Amino acid sequence: MNITQAIEKGRQCLSESDSPVTDSQYMLCYVLACKITYLHTWPEKNLSEQQGTDYEALLFKRKAGMPVAYLIGQQSFWSLELDVNAKTLIPRPDTEILVAMALEKIQLGMVVADLGTGSGAIGLALASENKGVQFLAMDRSQAALKVAQANAKKHKITNIMFWQGDWLSSIAKNTLDMIVSNPPYIASNDPHLKRGDLRFEPSIALVSGQDGLKDIRLIVKQARLVLKSKSWLLIEHGYEQANEVNMLFQQAGFEQVQCAKDYGDNERVTLGQQPL
Repeated sequence: MNITQAIEKGRQCLSESDSPVTDSQYMLCYVLACKITYLHTWPEKNLSEQQGTDYEALLFKRKAGMPVAYLIGQQSFWSLELDVNAKTLIPRPDTEILVAMALEKIQLGMVVADLGTGSGAIGLALASENKGVQFLAMDRSQAALKVAQANAKKHKITNIMFWQGDWLSSIAKNTLDMIVSNPPYIASNDPHLKRGDLRFEPSIALVSGQDGLKDIRLIVKQARLVLKSKSWLLIEHGYEQANEVNMLFQQAGFEQVQCAKDYGDNERVTLGQQPL
């Protein structure tokens, strides 16, 4: 079986996937320890017997629904290639909007907290772009923090510290210049939890009470205490939650509250400024 045949086999096997060819290429690159360009350059290159066996095993697991990111242990985000596993949420392209919005507000000398860091995606993306800014990355899960710390070491990012905690409960008043977060925001009875990649991702990183806003309410409330005056809070949320999250910001007393849209033109990130 050569590379062209392997990709075609993957396309047929994963016909129910939204991206069968892309999925096949990523898994084939993992097996061959190569880049996508190699597949296009050497389409007639034969796989060894062991490589063919390993590739077919990955196809079988993917056909059963296992996310590609977990199968190969990696996911691209911003400019980074991050290690991920079943203890962390899989970083998604839409979350890059949160990074982009934060970059517009960050200034040298700031202290920025990334809440619910998971694999470290948001905090590490921001820290890689701002060497003169100190970042703090929090997660409830010690297993997730180990992944984030490994990613920081992998990319030689040193201006970030990690701690295990419950949102902002351990942060002193008036100490942060910015808070960014992609917290859990899916309702406990949401049918999407039983579909696609969400079936395999940690529920602690997905589910937030009956309406999906339990954690966002708490973060907004705590943020008012720990942010310095004129500092910023940015939160990612569900595409149907923008109005409710906007209201939470307004009710808490944040100013200049606005919403940014993701790549699918859905309202995805709400931000607001701490008053004087």
